[in-house]
Amino acid sequence: QVQLSESGGGLVQAGGSLRLSCAASGSIFTINAMGWHRQAPGKQRELVATITSGGSINYAGSVEGRFTISRDNDKNTVYLQMNSLKPEDTAVYYCYYLDRRRGLRYDYWGQGTQVTVSS
Repeated sequence: QVQLSESGGGLVQAGGSLRLSCAASGSIFTINAMGWHRQAPGKQRELVATITSGGSINYAGSVEGRFTISRDNDKNTVYLQMNSLKPEDTAVYYCYYLDRRRGLRYDYWGQGTQVTVSS
């Protein structure tokens, strides 16, 4: 199993910044993907950004240019630097981890951390 520990959410004014962290522990596979999804009230959970163990990165169009995802493979930790935050970024942000073992997909989710952007 993989456990995810998230931190860094909070309140920020529009235009401000926050940095989210997520540390994975447990049965970590060398080849994996980690990232962040978010869910606002009344909306489906959506991709924010992902990064693979090999360094491939994918951003949602709504955050590209403002958010930066990175990871420390030695610490199995992923970070999301969020700049120029907008009220529409307000959501619960969920860390996730994904790997494949014997052809099966294993997905793990953090408990979520609230990000609130005021204006």
